Amino acid sequence: MLNKPVRNEARIKRHMRSRNKIHGTAERPRLNVFRSEKNIYAQIINDDLGRTLVAASSLDKELKETISAGSNKEAAKAVGELIAKKAKEAGLSKVVFDRGGYIYHGRVKELAEAARQAGLEF
Repeated sequence: MLNKPVRNEARIKRHMRSRNKIHGTAERPRLNVFRSEKNIYAQIINDDLGRTLVAASSLDKELKETISAGSNKEAAKAVGELIAKKAKEAGLSKVVFDRGGYIYHGRVKELAEAARQAGLEF
């Protein structure tokens, strides 16, 4: 019998490998992305304190009205713009990008590029 690898377990392994190299500090917190089947989430995290400083997702009330679905590139772009806006309000301009073990492609790439264009540096 073949043992088929579970996709999420492989993603978690990739994420742990990248997390060994990426660490969010007070000066440059970590912008983490989580992509589910129906939505996309982003958090800016200070790993020194273990606290989430800013969070945004496709489920936020202000985005829910403007996007048709939470699982497409439009939603990812809107979440990227929203997380950058919230980060600016919190006084954050530089972050370290953590793609969460996902390939830098599609929704993850759209979120990152929208956050960059809205003013976040990484």
